[in-house]
Amino acid sequence: MRILLVEDDPSLASGIRLALKPEHFTVDHLSDGITALAALKEGEPFDVVILDLGLPRMDGMQVLEAVRRQGNRVPILVLTARDAVEERIAGLDAGADDYLTKPFEVAELKARLRALLRRSSDQVNSALECRGIRLDPLTMQVSYQGKLVALSRRELTLLQEFMSHPGRVFTRDTLTRLVYGWDEDVESNAIEVHVHHLRRKFFPHLIRTLRGIGYVMDKADQDEHS
Repeated sequence: MRILLVEDDPSLASGIRLALKPEHFTVDHLSDGITALAALKEGEPFDVVILDLGLPRMDGMQVLEAVRRQGNRVPILVLTARDAVEERIAGLDAGADDYLTKPFEVAELKARLRALLRRSSDQVNSALECRGIRLDPLTMQVSYQGKLVALSRRELTLLQEFMSHPGRVFTRDTLTRLVYGWDEDVESNAIEVHVHHLRRKFFPHLIRTLRGIGYVMDKADQDEHS
């Protein structure tokens, strides 16, 4: 699961990222509204957005309204120090899916994110299934031919991206951004290592290598595998 965190308080942003890291989330952080709107407009595939209202350059409410005008239905959880009822109503009317007032407990933030992801998952389907593999995006449990398979956080993220888009070709750069986010230092062969582990845990032709292009998870077996 990939989260866009838009928060201009560096200490709060750091705390949120640290708290969400064990929850199988890849968290990308931006600190101003204009940059966040550009990232969402360019089609970055985020599963949920955590949006502070008090942002520099463009207020969070303006970002929210602009995102919804563009037709982007990504779930948005608003963070704000503004606890007036009128503010909460305005945010919800503008298209926010939920509201959390600062200061808040990390446990409540996690619970609200799970609720948003549940609602989003229910709208499009819950479990992902492809070629004998079943992945539940809510519990993050994976099974193959009915047997549970233990995966690392990075492997889970990578497998979920492939299963969400069977037949789509991903470049290595795209997969690196999806799995690691923008800020982490990544070894040049990190994606190749994760792909190798997934093939070993399921079957060798789970993911095909398209040399010089990237990787693809086919909807069904192909006659030739890389």
